[in-house]
Amino acid sequence: MSSSGPGSLMEESEPLLTRRSKGRRPNGHCTRSTHSLDSKAVEDFRRRLKYFFMNPCEKYRARGRKPWKLMLQILKIFIITVQLVSFGLSNEMVATFKEDNLMTFKHLFLKGFKDHWHGSYTLYTKADMYDHIYHIINRYNNLENLTIGNLAYEKVDGKYTPLFVCRLFYRNSTINPARDTFYIDPHIDEDCVSISPVQSLDNISLAKKINFSLDFKRLVSVNINFTLKTINLQTVRHHELPDCYGFHIKIIFDNRAHSGRIKVGVENYVTIYECRDYNVRGNSGKIDYLLLMLDSLVILACVASLILCLRSVVKGIQLQFESNIFFHAYFNKLVTWSERMEFVKGWYIFIIISDTLTITGSVLKIGIQTKFLTNYDVCSIVLGTATMLVWIGFIQYLGYFKKYNILILTLRAAFPNVIRFCCCAAMIYLGYCFCGWIVLGPHHDKFRTLDKVTECLFSLINGDDMFATFLNMRDKSYMVWLFSRVYLYTFTSLFIYMVLSLFIALITDTYETIKHHQKDGEPVSLLHAFIAECQDQPESG
Repeated sequence: MSSSGPGSLMEESEPLLTRRSKGRRPNGHCTRSTHSLDSKAVEDFRRRLKYFFMNPCEKYRARGRKPWKLMLQILKIFIITVQLVSFGLSNEMVATFKEDNLMTFKHLFLKGFKDHWHGSYTLYTKADMYDHIYHIINRYNNLENLTIGNLAYEKVDGKYTPLFVCRLFYRNSTINPARDTFYIDPHIDEDCVSISPVQSLDNISLAKKINFSLDFKRLVSVNINFTLKTINLQTVRHHELPDCYGFHIKIIFDNRAHSGRIKVGVENYVTIYECRDYNVRGNSGKIDYLLLMLDSLVILACVASLILCLRSVVKGIQLQFESNIFFHAYFNKLVTWSERMEFVKGWYIFIIISDTLTITGSVLKIGIQTKFLTNYDVCSIVLGTATMLVWIGFIQYLGYFKKYNILILTLRAAFPNVIRFCCCAAMIYLGYCFCGWIVLGPHHDKFRTLDKVTECLFSLINGDDMFATFLNMRDKSYMVWLFSRVYLYTFTSLFIYMVLSLFIALITDTYETIKHHQKDGEPVSLLHAFIAECQDQPESG
């Protein structure tokens, strides 16, 4: 069923208007029709529709119905924001603790590492490779005498878990660059050596003890894995029980490129769990109960809001079907699809999603506070998204005031045209992305991977880092340099001066149209023309 334009809707609404009586009561109340239709049923249904589309203040004046959903949204904004801030402070301590320990591991185990180190940590000689591996093993063996932190070895069944040095290499290979010949079996084998924490040894003694050697022509990578444990004590000052941490550290010597340059990286996989035995003196546990009470209050408020919004959505769907049947039965007309969608308010769907996420995030937060769960990342994503939706969802209540709803009306009216425009612009943008990646990728760091290309071009659209992007292509071959100039100039000119200008003009035009409608009156649909025939004020009862 296709929707009609504003003009045709006005023409369709004329028969509805002519079915009314020629006059009104002096007090302005709707009169009964003199036609054969059941005028009382028509007037009652018209009043139902008018009441449904009233804002909370009008409903309160009409029937004394308190705006529970509005009050709940105000309450939710306050308590959910307080909940998010409390969790954010706790999450900030966890993130800082992880980053500090990762930096500690780099200083302890990477030989000669500095804080101001930029770029990748790389090795170029065989002696450096062996020296760094033995340095890591000796540092691990002598860790408790070196570190100033609360780091300790992991124990399983009373025994220390060892450090593993794993060599990954091609199964067979014969490489002779001088003769331009090679034979290689691409299957990768792994050989690991375990080393338990003992007293430190010099490099010669250590090499004899572990019988460690590397065939660099076949070597793919060397991975050193070990686990350390510690306790995050800083949470005690914030009245939270400290968590125990397990750091599963992996140091990678990457030789996949076989370019004579071995990149060294440190990866840190963290597990957080409740300590087996703890005793904190003082009243540090009281705040935990207050936070649990706050989380419970958030869950109760969101459940109540969820029930009220679901009830409103169900009532709207029921009234939608009733309206379709009513108009077909009494006026032999069908309600258009756009008018039917007005019964299902998108803001309620928005609030339902927000409430669902908030309840889920609050349950996860309670699990983290009681030490049953430790997944801070999932909880932060859920709570952060929920809080954002709560604040955005409150805009609907500002939309009841004409001076505040211009943003909502503009976004809603411009959205279809914006989507169509973005689809067309995306085709041009993706074309430039693929072209820049394949042509400039080998010569420019910002075009090395496809995701970097998209980020670089998006930055260029916004005028960021433009000169540096041009400058880095200055020392390349003439053909590549010339292509880069044509590529970058055409892209910036096309997107900054044309695409962005048209995008802004599209929204500006919609904004002017909305202002014109607010000043001269919007086109009236069949549904709202029918409702407008009732001139009763909300306080008339």
